[in-house]
Amino acid sequence: MMQFLSRLAEEKIKHALAEGELDNLPGHGKPLALEDFSEAPEHLRMAYQILKNAGVLPLEVELRKEIAALQEQLEASQDELQQQRLRKEINDKSLKYNLLMERNQRRQQ
Repeated sequence: MMQFLSRLAEEKIKHALAEGELDNLPGHGKPLALEDFSEAPEHLRMAYQILKNAGVLPLEVELRKEIAALQEQLEASQDELQQQRLRKEINDKSLKYNLLMERNQRRQQ
């Protein structure tokens, strides 16, 4: 079944190339902007990169980006109430991220 899908995908790509359907895509001729998906399960990394290039990120990657942005805000903040709110938000998102990663690891085993 997997070989069939692989051949089918390859034929569709060859057809699209022959018809010029892939000539003017965004980023054509530019190197891929690679993300660090090292914490993602190995079998999902290529799919994550494809999704990223299409402008769609997996929830785990979005959470990592949000956590990093919140940490930057926390470091820049001088307001104690805002710092508390940011710490809580970081903890909530970190918990969600860790649960997703744990679930992915269980699926991989």
